[in-house]
This record gives sequence, C-alpha cells and structure tokens, in this order.
Amino acid sequence: MKLHYVTYRSTGRLFVLALLIVSAFGGCASSHFVMMRDNPASPLSGPLRLLSRKGAQPTPRTVQLLRRYELDKGLEDAPADLLGQLQQLIEHDPAADKVYALAEVAYINARKAEGRGDSGTALDRYGESVTSAYIYLVDSRFDWQRNPYDPQFRRACDLYNGALERALRILKKQGDLRPGNTYTVETPREVYDVKVVLRGAWHEEDFGEFEFVSDYEVEGLTNHYHTFGLGVPLIAVRKNHEGEEPAERYYPPQLTFPVTAFLRVLPHENGPSDGTSRRRCVLELFDPLMGTNTEAAGRVVPLETDLSTPLAYFLEQPAYQEKNIATFGLLNPQSAQRISGLYMLQPFDPHKIPVIMVHGLWSSPLTWMEMFNDLRGFPEIRNQYQFWFYLYPTGQPFWISAAQLREDLVEVRSTLDPQRQVGRLDSLVLVGHSMGGLVSKLQTLESRDDYWRIVSDKPFSELSVSPEARESLAKTFFFQPNPSVRRVVTIATPHRGSHFSNSTTQWLGRWLITMPEMLSHTRDRLLNDNPNFFQNEKMFGINNSIESLAPDSPVLPVMLQSPQAPWVKYHNIVGLVSEDGVVGNFAGDSDGVVRFASAHLDPNDVSSEIVVTSDHVSVHRHPRSILEVRRILLDHLAEAQSAVHPNGTFSGPARPIAVAGGE
Repeated sequence: MKLHYVTYRSTGRLFVLALLIVSAFGGCASSHFVMMRDNPASPLSGPLRLLSRKGAQPTPRTVQLLRRYELDKGLEDAPADLLGQLQQLIEHDPAADKVYALAEVAYINARKAEGRGDSGTALDRYGESVTSAYIYLVDSRFDWQRNPYDPQFRRACDLYNGALERALRILKKQGDLRPGNTYTVETPREVYDVKVVLRGAWHEEDFGEFEFVSDYEVEGLTNHYHTFGLGVPLIAVRKNHEGEEPAERYYPPQLTFPVTAFLRVLPHENGPSDGTSRRRCVLELFDPLMGTNTEAAGRVVPLETDLSTPLAYFLEQPAYQEKNIATFGLLNPQSAQRISGLYMLQPFDPHKIPVIMVHGLWSSPLTWMEMFNDLRGFPEIRNQYQFWFYLYPTGQPFWISAAQLREDLVEVRSTLDPQRQVGRLDSLVLVGHSMGGLVSKLQTLESRDDYWRIVSDKPFSELSVSPEARESLAKTFFFQPNPSVRRVVTIATPHRGSHFSNSTTQWLGRWLITMPEMLSHTRDRLLNDNPNFFQNEKMFGINNSIESLAPDSPVLPVMLQSPQAPWVKYHNIVGLVSEDGVVGNFAGDSDGVVRFASAHLDPNDVSSEIVVTSDHVSVHRHPRSILEVRRILLDHLAEAQSAVHPNGTFSGPARPIAVAGGE
C-alpha cells in the first residue's frame, strides 16, 4: 500500500474549506512529533564531564580508588597500561568498586580513542566497559557489596547503557549490526564473541535499519513513556521482505517499532594459548511490548525502554502527516480507497484482544496517537491488548464506510484466523470518534428491512438492477451484527446529526468532494429503471459525508431504533465546551460541533456515559476520556477471560505478564 498526497483543485477552494469545514467539524491536526537533539541525551554527561574542553574525566571516587593503589598517574601517562593493571588488581582481589573503576576508565579511554578516530580501539574499550559494568551489577560475588541506594550503582547502570550505545553507534557506521550475526571484540586480556539475537514477535528479516532514541526529543505527544533499567532503547525501521506472513499485509510502509538492546555476558570458556580468556555474549534486541524485564544471573533485571520516541519518529514522516491523508480521504474518496483499510503498528498477537480505533470526518488514524500512546503506556493494557486503526475515505456517506468496515472485518478474520481458532478475535472492541462512532455502531446493529424502508415500501427482490449494483445495495441496506464485536465506545458522536451540516457546508461539500462517477451513474440508472419504486429518493441524493450527518438525515433515527446485539456493551463519551469565555458562549450546549442533545444516549441504551469538558477536536485526546477508555478495557478484559461468544468459541485467558528470558 502506498500513501499519496492530495492535489487541490485551487488554493481558493482549500481556503474556503479551511474556514468552513474546520470550524464545523474540527478538521485534522498536524505538528512535529520529534526533533533531533544537538547532542545525544546521556546521564553520563554530568558525572564524567563529557562535554568539557578536557573531555571525559573520571569521577572523584574512581580517582580516589586509583590513588589508593598508586595507579592515578596512569590516567594521563599510560591509560592502556592502567586498564591491564586494574584487571590484575581485580584478579588478585575482586571487589565491586574496582570493577566499577575498570568500567569507568575503559569508557573514558574509549571516548578518547573515538575522538582520535580510532574506532577499533574505541570499540574494544567500550566492550570492556559494558562487560565490566555488567559484572558489577549482576555478579553474585559482589551481592554483599552492592548498594542500590548508592549513586555509584545507578552510574554503573549508566555506564553499561552508555558504553553499549557508543559501541552500537560504531557498529552502525560499519553497517554490521544485524540479527543473526556474530561479532568479535578483543581486549588485552579477553576475547568476546557477541551474537545478535532478536527477542519478540518481530522477525530477523523485519529489522532494516535503526536509530537511537537518545538522538531525538519527543514534541508532538503530550506524554513520554520511558522505563529505566539496563539496555539501549532503539528505533527499528521495518523493511519488507520475502515470505511475509498474512498479518504483515496490514503494516504501513516504513513502520518503526521500539527495541531495547541488552548485552548478556555469559560465563568464561577455555581461552586461547596466549593466556587471554574467551567469553560468549548475546546482544538481545527485546520488544518492550512483550515485556520490560529480563533475567540475568538468576535475578530479574528491568530494561530501559522507550515506547513514545519510536512512535513519534514514525509519525514524523511526511507521508503520515494527518493533513495529507485526511484531506485526501475527504476530497477524493474514490482515489483514497487505495489506502483505506485496517492498519497494525505492532505484530499480530493471538493472545491479545484487538481494539479497533475509527476516526471521524476529515481525519485519519493519526488523530488517535495521543490516546494510543497513553493507553499503551499502561502495562496492564499493552500486555493484554493490541491496537488496530481503520482508515477510510471520510468524504463518502458514513453508511458506505460502515459497509466497507463490515467487509474488512470479515476479511481480516479470514486472513489471520481462517480456522476461527483464535478466541481473542471474538472479543473485539471498537472505539469511534465523531462520525467514526456511527461507523462503529453500525457493526453491531441488525438492519431487518428498516433501512430499506427508508427508500421503498416494495420488496428489494423486485428491484430492477444489475447483479453488481444489487450486491452493493444489499450490503448497504441489509446487515447483521458482527458476532465478534463485544464492545463499542463512541466519543463525541452525532447520534442525531450535527447542526453544522447545514445548507452552506452541504453546498461546499458538493463543490469540493469528488465522489465516484460510477456511484452517480448507478444512482441515476437505478431511478430511471425503477419508476415509482421509491417512496423517498432523498437518501439516494445524499452524495457525501457532510450531507449524511445532517440532523434530518433519514438513517440516524433508524439507527437509534435498530435492535442492538445483546452481546454488545455500549459506552458513550460526550464533549461539552465550558460555558466560560467566548468559545463557550458561542458553542452553547455542545462541544462546538455536536450538541449535547445529539451526542447523549438514553441510559437504557448504554452501559456508561460520561461528560468531558472539551471541544470536539480534542475530546478523544482528553485525559478523562483516555482514562475512561482504560477503565472500559479493564472491565472488558475481566469479562473476556472466560466469556463464551455467540459462535461458541472461548476467548480464553490472555497472555500472562512474563519475564523475558535469555540464553
């Protein structure tokens, strides 16, 4: 699938569009999501004075230890010899503070070698630093000496992370870092064989290139989800490859995913005859969505992870700017069909419940990124749920989009689970904003012949129409609730239409939105071939989404009366602009676009409804709305653990929160 930029008919039309439709329906949003830092973020910058004119310097405690053993002069006179002397000192009398000093001195020497352009020596010294820091942190010999409340303990973590990151930067420049490869790092006294292994649901073939989280600062997302521990957070850029699994067709191009690089140092092996020893190491690339802990030397070790920066990096790509996708889908629905459909930003996991997020008018899946980022920041949510996003042309009437989503849900099930053995796919949750709420709700209603009666009191079978057009009409007017959808959340949804769909905006919509010619030709032929067949031709005259959202739209009252699937629970979030200020006085009893009377649902029809003080454009990004969706998902999870679904399948227990293992 490829994303395309929109071409406008004229600058004047775009200006009018911005003035009238943005003010009416909220429109799209666009901003920078990440900015490149001048220098990579490093907690070692202060303690080791990395940015000073003299370059990296040891901490006072390391200088004191060296002075105690008369090694302090070696810092300037013979740094290479100093490392060997420290190694001998540790072999003769092992102690945690000596191992820490070795890690720090090796790191400083590596920085100086890197500054001289000696990447080979720098790589060796970084390897020595990271392995020494690892031994300091996990070796059982030093359990009684380590103090997690001592600032040196945290600096040892920072040395491990910092040295590993600098080593990875050298390997990246060499173009060598690939899952499945093995590298050799040599120090004066040890040889390290480092094997790169990918841990998680991604494949080795998925790993294209990578960036460092520390190079970027998140700007376009309100909250930044970062956990602290060992490892280097990376931004992995996925590449297409041969032999892709069926689910991979739902990944957008240039998808990025979070990875944490963790170096595991394994026990000594017999060394070569020259007296050096040999160690095996495993550089593990963890998927933090699968877990944020690992095991090392028999203990649980938290991983340093970052979920937000890789997401922001992905969203920063020009092709994914919301104004491009959203305007393209609004103004040219026929062309936008090429990119419409379901999208996944993480590997399909049969143990996690899908949450499908459906955007509204003149919008795209990017409108959900704030809520997605926050919900994924809760471990209890990301460990049990996977988020999918539905992209559709918002210029067409919402019932056409609903029919397309109905087909896409059937297709994704047959693609991912043709034998219908994945019980979690029978626990779907739909979350829709604005018009997306109507599209979502229509997945759970039974049409009977109520929608057909809007246009005709004659049997559908008597209609004179081509087989292709009959099939299309049948999908629009006759449908059953999807048995796999268990819960629907509507946010700022115009259940009774919006007063901003008026004569002015409807005229503007007809002027700007290019509907498929085939649609108008089919409609005209349908009316010509069936004279006196339709009692109400108004519905056939609704050409675009703006008209379909009018308060007098013939579909909306039928939707409110349609039988709801008894296995579905409905939740509603209503936005309401504060009465304070000019905006509140202008908005009245509404969110600025949808009046409260339209967004509100009868208590008998919903399991819950809350009112959030927010405007239409921001209500689904509001913290209260996000927390409400979290509450709903936790309730849904509790019920789904042992639920029996209409088709007789069991959802089964979700994946437990596991500790990631290593070699």
